[in-house]
This record gives sequence, C-alpha cells and structure tokens, in this order.
Amino acid sequence: MEMWQFTVFLSLIVVVGFSAARELPPKVQVYSRDPGFYGKPNTLICHASGFHPPAISIDLLSGDTVIPETKQTDLAFEENWSYHLTKHAPFTPNKGHRFACRVTHMGKTKVYSWEPDM
Repeated sequence: MEMWQFTVFLSLIVVVGFSAARELPPKVQVYSRDPGFYGKPNTLICHASGFHPPAISIDLLSGDTVIPETKQTDLAFEENWSYHLTKHAPFTPNKGHRFACRVTHMGKTKVYSWEPDM
C-alpha cells in the first residue's frame, strides 16, 4: 500500500471512529408545569438533553394523537457539544387518559409517559 493510500485509509478510520463516538442518545424528562390535578388545565413539558447529533423529533401525545398547539425552544448545545431541546403544550389531565412524549433520534423512537403526581 502506498503512503498516500495509507494516509487516506487512516484518516477515514479516525473520522468514522470519531463520528460513532459522538452518537449520544437523549435523556428525556416528561413533567407538568404545575402538580397534576384531574380536570385542571396545565402545561405538559418534554425535555430532551445530552444528545448528539442534533437531528431529533419530539411529539407530545394525548393517547396516540399528537397534541396540537405545541411550542418548542430553540435547539441549544452544551460545552461538550451535546444538545438539548424542550417542547411544551397546554393540556388538561383526565383520569384514565394517557399523555406522553415521543422522541425520535438516530432512527430510534421511544415513548415516555407522563406520570401524574396525584
């Protein structure tokens, strides 16, 4: 193998190795702004942090339906170049009804349920 081929090969190994090392799954928290009381309007919040690369999708769910009128913060990064993002929406908890946050990152989707503190 010639020296230039070896250099290109070694560079590719370093780039691929660095990219793989930077794939970090998100840490997700789902909570409400105020303590959850059935029948009382509140705000559902989903916070994803510590992830890389920055491409991520967050949906807030009522049952299996995406909640309309959601708002999202700007994507922000930490000193270590991991990212965080928050999405929120108004909601009113009802007994027996499920609320959740669906996060898709790096082709993997996970659903995180909101647990009322009642």
